[in-house]
Amino acid sequence: MTDSAKCVDVRNVHKSFRRGSEVVDVLNGLNLTVNEGEFVGLMGPSGSGKTTLLNLIAGLDRPTEGEVFVRGEMISSMTESQLASWRTRSIGFVFQFYNLLPVLTAFRNVELPLLLLPLSAAERKKQVLTALDIVGLSERLHHRPGQLSGGQQQRVGIARAIVTDPSLIVADEPTGALDSKSADEILDLLGELRKSLHKTIIIVTHDPRAAARADREIHLDKGQLVTAQ
Repeated sequence: MTDSAKCVDVRNVHKSFRRGSEVVDVLNGLNLTVNEGEFVGLMGPSGSGKTTLLNLIAGLDRPTEGEVFVRGEMISSMTESQLASWRTRSIGFVFQFYNLLPVLTAFRNVELPLLLLPLSAAERKKQVLTALDIVGLSERLHHRPGQLSGGQQQRVGIARAIVTDPSLIVADEPTGALDSKSADEILDLLGELRKSLHKTIIIVTHDPRAAARADREIHLDKGQLVTAQ
């Protein structure tokens, strides 16, 4: 697959939700392509459909109409079990509030996605240590989340996202809970992952500084793409 090949292809996607007797349209005939190795920032006001779009691309939700392809696979037509297996192989998730288990060490938190794969304990250990080294936390592998700063917790979250070597990393407000210095460090790290590991990265953000780090800013409003720079 060449560098210019499509990683994500969203075709005429509609998404609506039921709220009581009312049907609420969140995405309205949206089309979007993201190339392999691209770093894209999704921006827009609250309720514009950013997180909904991210969830569709990550296989966490399905479109009401339309198709979603990731690296040539039509994930919008997969069964739940197929999607679960696909997500484990293909997607790394980074969350605003880290989503770490407080009782587990950094090592064990990062190891969690690997428990779903047919790997030996030695193979899991090697991949966890590699991921923690990439994010600069080799010295903190035995620390629990409560013993780490917010920036360090997000680094653990990023290590967990890359430990299965996914092709696509999706991040929902990855700097939203961080001070500006820690946020810059996390954005530096994401940029480095894109550059050194050739990951495709899509982030949802309200922060113009975060979006400015992306190759392309995509703006949504009322469920439609308004600009793609």
